[in-house]
Amino acid sequence: MELADIYQKALHKEFLSTDEGMFLFEEAPLAELMFVADELRKKQVPHGKVTWQIDRNVNTTNVCVANCKFCNFYRVPGHPEAYITDIDTYKRKIEETFRWGGDQLLLQGGHHPELGLSFYTSLFRKIKELYPALKLHTLGPPEVAHICKLEKMSHHDVLVELRKAGMDSLPGAGAEILVDRVRRLVSKGKCSSQEWLDVMRAAHQLNITTSATMMFGHVETIRERFEHLVKLREVQSEKPAEAKGFLAFIPWTFQDVDTLLAKIRGVHNLTTPTDYIRMIAISRIMLPNIVNIQASWLTVGKATAQLCLQAGANDFGSIMLEENVVSAAGAPHRFTASGIQEAIREAGFEPQLRNQQYEWREIPEGMVEQVIDY
Repeated sequence: MELADIYQKALHKEFLSTDEGMFLFEEAPLAELMFVADELRKKQVPHGKVTWQIDRNVNTTNVCVANCKFCNFYRVPGHPEAYITDIDTYKRKIEETFRWGGDQLLLQGGHHPELGLSFYTSLFRKIKELYPALKLHTLGPPEVAHICKLEKMSHHDVLVELRKAGMDSLPGAGAEILVDRVRRLVSKGKCSSQEWLDVMRAAHQLNITTSATMMFGHVETIRERFEHLVKLREVQSEKPAEAKGFLAFIPWTFQDVDTLLAKIRGVHNLTTPTDYIRMIAISRIMLPNIVNIQASWLTVGKATAQLCLQAGANDFGSIMLEENVVSAAGAPHRFTASGIQEAIREAGFEPQLRNQQYEWREIPEGMVEQVIDY
C-alpha cells in the first residue's frame, strides 16, 4: 500500500478498508493525516465554523445491573445510595438549564431491572407537558435494548412509543467498542454489538436522529477500533434517504480512575494527545458519510481538543451543565459558555451555538453565565 494512493481515495470520500485505515493510522505522518482530515472537513462542513451546545446530562437512575467495568457511577439494586430522580428534581434542573441558555436534557440512566417502558413514557410525557420547548436527547441503544427485553417488544415498537411520549433524538451511548470480544470484557451486561447497531437501524427507519460514539484506550486492539468505524459507516449507508441517521461521531478516551478495569485487570488509559488527534483525523477519513466529528474536551482537555479542530473535528460538543458518569471515572475538565467560545476562537475558528439537530441558535438573550466548580 502507498500512502499517496490512500490519501487520494480518502479525499474523494471513498470508503477505506480496515487495512487501509490501519495503515494510515500506523504509518502516516501526523501532519499529513491532519491535512487530509482537515481538507475533508472543509468539504463536508464548508461554513468553517465550530459548533457547540448547551445542555445538561441528567440521570434517571443510578441503579444498574449491566456491571460495566469502567463505570464508577452505578449502584446495584437495593444499595443505600441508589436513587430514581423525582419530578421536582427534574423541574429544578430544567429551569436552571433554561436560565443558563440550554434547550435540552441528555436523559440517561442505568439498566434498572424494574423500570420498563411505561416508566419512561410517563416520565417523558410529564416533562414535555411541563416544558414543551425542551428537547429530550434520551436513553441510548443499550437502555432501549434493556426495555425491549423487559417488555418482550421489538426495537421498532419500543422506539415508536418513546418517540410518541417525547423522545426527540437518541444518543450513541453504550457503544464502547462494537466488537463482542471487547464488550464481554468491559460491559458484559449490555447488549451485543449487533443489537446496538440494530437499535440504531430501527431508529433511522423511524427518522429518529442519532449520534455514535466510541470509547477507546482500554482492552481493544487497533483493528477492533477500525471494525467499529466500519460497522457505523455501514449502518449509516443503510439509512433511508430522508433520514439524517448519525448526525455526529464522538470518540472519547477511557477514564480509568478507580474503575474495576484498572483495579482488577490493571488496564489504564495510555492514550497520548497525539494518539487522540490521530483518532479524530482517522474518524473523519473513515466516516465520510457522517458529517460532524466531535472532539471530546471532557476526556482529553482543552489544548488537545483545540488541536483536533485542525485534524478534522468541527464540533466542540456541549459545555455539559451537569455530567456524572464519565466524571466519576476521573474526567476533570469543565467549560462555561464563555470559556468554550474563547477556546474555539483561540484555535482560529468562529464559535456557533447549535441545537441537537445541528441547527444554529442565537445566544439566548439574558442568559445567565453558569458557575463551574472545579
